[in-house]
Amino acid sequence: MNKRLTTLVFAAVAGTAVTLPAFGQAKPDTLVKQRQSAMVLQGKYFGPLNLMAQGKIPYNQQVVVRNAAYLDALSKMPWDGFTDNTKGEKSRALPAVFSDSAKFKQAYERFESETSKLAQVSRSGDEASVKSQIAAVDKACSACHDDFRERR
Repeated sequence: MNKRLTTLVFAAVAGTAVTLPAFGQAKPDTLVKQRQSAMVLQGKYFGPLNLMAQGKIPYNQQVVVRNAAYLDALSKMPWDGFTDNTKGEKSRALPAVFSDSAKFKQAYERFESETSKLAQVSRSGDEASVKSQIAAVDKACSACHDDFRERR
């Protein structure tokens, strides 16, 4: 009886181990929604920083530090949602995201790098350096959108 139960338990565990990765994979439409959500949040937290850098709203050091930290974390989130199985999903991603993945990776790594620098610089309290780094982040965003995002 114990041998039979042990065999049954082993078979169930082995079967679960084999099928779990398939259940754990996100659907293509879910991946698109997740990456779009991360980018919407990037815009939410970058928008005020960009307005401060342009002098359109007053500079606020606390907001800069907080938003830069959020942006640093958010800058790493969307990229695993750009998988080949999302090519046919409705989004503004251009085919170049998938056909020139090396260039796309280079662009998003530049964005990650610039946002990381912004998070570091924001804590210094040097307004001029922060504004300069905000411009660098904006440039990285724009470059990626120019090459890999459909215009409206």
